[in-house]
Amino acid sequence: MAPETKNFKEDILFHEFNTTETDYNQRGYHLEVALEVDQVRKFARKAYDEGFYLVFVTGFHVLSEETAEGTTSGLNGVYQFARYDRLYRIKGHVSVPEDMSLPSICDIYQGANWHERETRDLYGINFEGHPNLKPLLLSDEDRDFHPLLKEENNLKSLEAVSWAPEALESVDTDADAPSADSMDS
Repeated sequence: MAPETKNFKEDILFHEFNTTETDYNQRGYHLEVALEVDQVRKFARKAYDEGFYLVFVTGFHVLSEETAEGTTSGLNGVYQFARYDRLYRIKGHVSVPEDMSLPSICDIYQGANWHERETRDLYGINFEGHPNLKPLLLSDEDRDFHPLLKEENNLKSLEAVSWAPEALESVDTDADAPSADSMDS
């Protein structure tokens, strides 16, 4: 196990990945790691070697974007890892390419097997190298139906759905809250 004083951002991830420290109380994780497809397995292996367990693998669907590498599919893969010995969570996310494939990590984390199958069912993301990527929740007849994909006209940009501190500042949380006087009547 890693010592209690280990700084995962500086000691492990900072030099190898695009890492941002976040406020756990606002986000639910301590580090956010933006990954390229070819870094997914390296990131999972690093988390495993440092004593993190896999919390989940999932996806989300936003508008596709033009990047230097080409057009994205609009899907993002999300990985969250945590520790048993202390409160520390890391979230990694990767833009899924147009071929809809990410590398499998189920040989690194056995529990990813179920998560990757579920993500394939719900979003259509294929996990290359997965030993058994048959439908988990849906029937074989629904293999091409992915219920969490949104209609094109309902998609928002990644920026529009991303958490931003200034968004919290612009919301007046007290405006809609009942006053103490109204609660007494």
